Amino acid sequence: MTLRSQIRRFALAGAAVAALAGPAAAADAGTTFPQDFRTQEVATNGTTLHVRVGGKGPAVVLLHGFGDTGDMWTPLAADLARDHTVIVPDLRGLGLSARADKGFEKANQAEDIAGVMDALNAPRADVVAHDIGNMVAYALASRHPERVTKLVLMDAPVPGVGPWEEVLKNPLLWHFRFGGPDMERLVAGRERIYLDRFWNEFSASPKNFPEATRAHYAALYAAPGRMHAAFGQFAAFDQDAIDNRAWLAGHGKIAMPVLAIGGGASFGPMMAVVTGGGASNVEERVIPGSGHWLMEEQPAATVAAIHGFLDRPAAPSDGRVTTQALSLEQTQAAPMAGAGAGTSGVAGIRTVLLQGDPAKPGPYALEIHVPANTTIAAHTHRDDRFATVISGTWHFGYGDTPSAASAKALTAGGFYTEPKGAAHFAFTRDEPAVVRLTGVGPSDTTYAAAPAAPAAR
Repeated sequence: MTLRSQIRRFALAGAAVAALAGPAAAADAGTTFPQDFRTQEVATNGTTLHVRVGGKGPAVVLLHGFGDTGDMWTPLAADLARDHTVIVPDLRGLGLSARADKGFEKANQAEDIAGVMDALNAPRADVVAHDIGNMVAYALASRHPERVTKLVLMDAPVPGVGPWEEVLKNPLLWHFRFGGPDMERLVAGRERIYLDRFWNEFSASPKNFPEATRAHYAALYAAPGRMHAAFGQFAAFDQDAIDNRAWLAGHGKIAMPVLAIGGGASFGPMMAVVTGGGASNVEERVIPGSGHWLMEEQPAATVAAIHGFLDRPAAPSDGRVTTQALSLEQTQAAPMAGAGAGTSGVAGIRTVLLQGDPAKPGPYALEIHVPANTTIAAHTHRDDRFATVISGTWHFGYGDTPSAASAKALTAGGFYTEPKGAAHFAFTRDEPAVVRLTGVGPSDTTYAAAPAAPAAR
């Protein structure tokens, strides 16, 4: 029996499990492409990728991530095929592509995709990506900018781009360092258990990731060599970061229009902030009611956002992130206010509301302009927040008691997180600071104790 036959047998077994769950569950799988799509095995860059192709018009390439295969794009592919030629590969070593033991560096996988585009006579294409697909798509767009018209990146960072090192510190991303032969042995035969962890924890609600879809992907990842390739995708992150930093240093940010989509219960508006570290023409979109798994959790809203972006004529880049992530110069001209929901309430600190309302449900973004020699005592918020230092030196730390010894001095570009319920504090020294904060409201501020005096020098 060939490897491809084995993989198909595993997939059919998964489909049988879904069928046992009932007709409604099977119908919810959402992994079957329209009948007029064809499949093709494309030899490229020393491997062979399984590719689905359908529709007619300008080309668009859809790149999946971990926990999915190209099948995740079924709703979007069906929609785009009305006026696009839709190209949907399985990444190297995953899904129904050829088994692979190496070559998972994203710059190398970008050449995989360039080869697919060549084979299908697509010299240029829009590219839409999710999760690890973002990393391959960014490598393709940066190394071959003449081939990518527009780029959509969904709910995942790119190694070496923006605040990558700070993102790595998030304990939710423990799996970035999980891999190797022993880990493969631990997961073998337990692929569904392993994958359920991500489908459950990274969704707004586990019920949003249908059972039939889980069975489908678990069967594919249980096939020979698939988890090895999945772990290989993560193991390449360190080299990916080195490659991207070097490329950015030598060539600068990509300039084509980029749509950064975050799930409202996942990356949210932070997706645009992260993307802005490697792209100069970024538009932000947040999908409410979704976690990381946008196509499974909120397919209609996600499809509408992507199709609308691809159809809209491209505006020329002015070298800045668009107004959902404003420059310091722009925000200095915006109206300032005093304390409000989600702010410290400390006298002298002025707030610029950039987007939304922290007191209400939904995404928001604000800046705090903090005078010199100001302390914000230890406090918590009820929502997860992400912060970037815009100017000055910002001393930030975790814990119930402000302490110079436990604070970290962050300068412009420094990034940190404020997990919900986690006490944190901050202060300035001899210079003022500006900090940009994003979250999904409603937000609030609860002090651990009465506001303290400035931290000792």
